[in-house]
Amino acid sequence: MKTEITHNRSILNESRDSNTPKKINNYFDGLEVSTSHKILFFIIMMAYFFEQMDNWNFGFVAPALMKAWGLNMASVSKITFTYFMAMTLGGLTGGIISDFIGRRKTFLGAIFLFSVASIANGFASNLSMFIVTRALTGFGIFCLMVTSQAYIAEMTPSATRGKWQGLTASVGFCAAPIVGALCRVIIPLNPEAWRYIFYFGALGFIAFAIGLKYLKESPRWLVTQGRLPEAEEVIEQISGVRVDLSEAATKVVPRDKPMEVLSGMFSAKYIKRTLVLLIFLLLTTPAVFVVTNWTPTLLNQMGMSVTDSLQASFILMIGVPFGLFISSLVSDKGGRKIPIATLCIIGGVLGIIFGRVKGFFPIVTIGFFLIACFMAMSFISFSYIAESYPTKMRNTATGVHNGAGRLATSVFQLIIPVLFVQYKFVGVYSVVALMLVIPVIVLLVWGIRTGGKSLEEIS
Repeated sequence: MKTEITHNRSILNESRDSNTPKKINNYFDGLEVSTSHKILFFIIMMAYFFEQMDNWNFGFVAPALMKAWGLNMASVSKITFTYFMAMTLGGLTGGIISDFIGRRKTFLGAIFLFSVASIANGFASNLSMFIVTRALTGFGIFCLMVTSQAYIAEMTPSATRGKWQGLTASVGFCAAPIVGALCRVIIPLNPEAWRYIFYFGALGFIAFAIGLKYLKESPRWLVTQGRLPEAEEVIEQISGVRVDLSEAATKVVPRDKPMEVLSGMFSAKYIKRTLVLLIFLLLTTPAVFVVTNWTPTLLNQMGMSVTDSLQASFILMIGVPFGLFISSLVSDKGGRKIPIATLCIIGGVLGIIFGRVKGFFPIVTIGFFLIACFMAMSFISFSYIAESYPTKMRNTATGVHNGAGRLATSVFQLIIPVLFVQYKFVGVYSVVALMLVIPVIVLLVWGIRTGGKSLEEIS
C-alpha cells in the first residue's frame, strides 16, 4: 500500500514537472467536481453536523432547564439574546480574520472553539456561567458558518455552487433531528440529564482532526495574497488538472486595509446590493430563528408537556435536512433570487397557518414544511451573499451581513415573550410571516442575479 501511494505521488510530481500545457482557467469553473472535492465537502459536512448539534440543542434543552433551575421565559430570552449577540461578533470577527489569515485557519479555529465551549455548557453550575459558555459557543459557531459559506462558494464550479452548498448542508444539518431524538430519550431520564446533550459537543474534535490534515486553502484567497503557484497547485491536487490562473489573477483587486475593505461594501459599486441584503437579513433572520429556536418552548407554554413538545420538535427538525436537500435542487435556478423570493412567500403563508392550527398532528405537519421552507431559503441566501462581493472582501461582507441578521435576532429575543403574552401563538407567527414577505419586494425589484455566473463576473 505504501509503495502504491509513493508511486502515485511520483506520477503526480512528474506531471507537474512535465511540459504538459496548463489549461487557462477561472479556478474551478468548467471543471468536474472530483473525489478530492467531495472529501473537502465531507469535512464541511462533519463540521456542520457537530456545529449544528450545538446550535439546535438549546431549543430542546430550554424547557428542561427552566424546570431544573426554576427559570422563566425572560431568563430564556436573556440566554438567547446573549447567544445571538455573540454570534454577531463571531460573524464579524470570522469574516474579517478569514479575509486576512485565510479560510482554512479560521475554519479550524472556529471548530476548536465551539467544541470546547459546548462541553463547558454542560459543566455550568448557574445561569450566569451558562450565559457565558453559550455566548462562546455562539461565537465559534457563527465564525465557522460565515467562513464556510465563502469557502464553498470559492471552491466549487460556478454552475453548481448552490447545489453543493445545499447538499453539504443537508447532510450536516441531519444533526437537527438527531439531536432532537437524543434529547427526547436523554432529557427525561433525570433533572440533570440535559447536561449530557452538551457533552456531545466534544465530537467536534473529530472534524477538527480530519480538517487539520486534509482541508485545503482557497485558491482564490491565495491569489489575493500573490501566491499564484500555490493556488494552481491546490487546484491540481483537487481536480487533477494543471491550470494557469495568470489571467484570472489580473482580475483580482488588491487587498486593502481592514476598514477600507469594510467601507468598500458601501462604495458606489456595491451600495445597492449591500442595502438589499441588509434589509433582507434584518427581517428574515429573526423570523427563521423564532421557528427553529423558540417553537419547543412556545409549545410547552401553550400547554404541551415537555415530553410532547420534545416529540413535536423532533418531527419538525426532520424538515431541516429535507429543506436543505430541496434547496440543492432549486438554488441554481432563477438567478438565485427567484427561488429565495418564492420560498419566502410560501414560508409566510405557512407561518400564518402554523400560528392558528390546533392539535399535535396539524402542528407537526405544517411546522415540518414551514421549517423546510425556512432552511431552504436561508441556505440559498448564504450562497447569494457570498457571491455578491469580490474575494478581497467576500468573508468580511458575509460576516457583516450575517452578523447584522444575528444582531437583529438577538434584539428580537427580548420581544418574543412580550408578543407571546399579548398575542399568543397566533401573534408571534403572524409577525414571523410579515417579516418574511416584506423583504421579498426589495429583493425582486433591486436584487442582482448571481446563479450560474463566475464569482469574478458577478463582482
